[in-house]
Amino acid sequence: MWLVYALLAACCFGARGILYHWTSQRPIDRNFMLFGVFTSGAVISFIGTFVSGQQWTWPVAAGILMGIFSFTANASMYRGFAVGKASIIAIFTGLPSIVVAALAYLLWGETLTAWQFVALIIIICGVLCIQYSDDMSLNNLQGLKWGILAMLFFGFNDTMGKQAMLWEADVLPTLVCMFSTGAILFLTRWYLNGRKTASAAAAAIAKQETAASSEGGTAGAGAAAATWPLKKVFAWGLVVGLTNVSGMIFILPAFKLGVTGLVSAVVASNVLMILFYTRITTRIKFTRLEFTGIILAFSGIILLRLFM
Repeated sequence: MWLVYALLAACCFGARGILYHWTSQRPIDRNFMLFGVFTSGAVISFIGTFVSGQQWTWPVAAGILMGIFSFTANASMYRGFAVGKASIIAIFTGLPSIVVAALAYLLWGETLTAWQFVALIIIICGVLCIQYSDDMSLNNLQGLKWGILAMLFFGFNDTMGKQAMLWEADVLPTLVCMFSTGAILFLTRWYLNGRKTASAAAAAIAKQETAASSEGGTAGAGAAAATWPLKKVFAWGLVVGLTNVSGMIFILPAFKLGVTGLVSAVVASNVLMILFYTRITTRIKFTRLEFTGIILAFSGIILLRLFM
């Protein structure tokens, strides 16, 4: 059953990744959007807690650490994209399952059977093949430290989720703590950086309008129309948050029932959905490496199903 939960989580996180990708093409404040994403998760989890009657016990406080880890991982990832090559960051965001598997062994003595280990390696190799880019080289490692930090804290987040389930924390109250903490942190970051970001965005729009006015004004009007007000950014974050909270609702039971490293690896295969989306929208054919990655990822999941 854990594999079903993990695949459902992968689908939800894949949908989230598609929405993130679409959003990244819009001139919006990402911190404020993520504040909306985490607020959506907190509100939905809070309502679900009372509807389902789940209990507020002390283990749900693990969600606070999950929120801190998730915030740090996302902040590191976005910082890495800003200062380095996307390919470097993408590689490391595909590796948290290695961190999770190592921590699960050290903390709880979780081990894998031979076939499970083979499946884990196959899935990780598939994800890495999909995320690898030809522009990566030893001379092009800007953002490396941010990629490593993102990998570690994504791994810490998954590991803490498993620990919360081992402490028998109820899922929804745990998520309330996680999403509330993340929302507060992203709102704080937006508040501290908001004016600087807004000024930079306004300057960029003004520059585009000036350039467009000399070409007839059309592009400048489009750029101005594309700038989202904060209310719209927050509302869109609430919508994106539906996919995020759904993924978390599925992944925590998967951690409870399954081997931690395997669950993390299966969920990482959500990159398949994002890849298919980008290829459909851009009409670019799969490279041989990407096609190999797809086959490996699916093969690893099938292998897990056969030897669970």
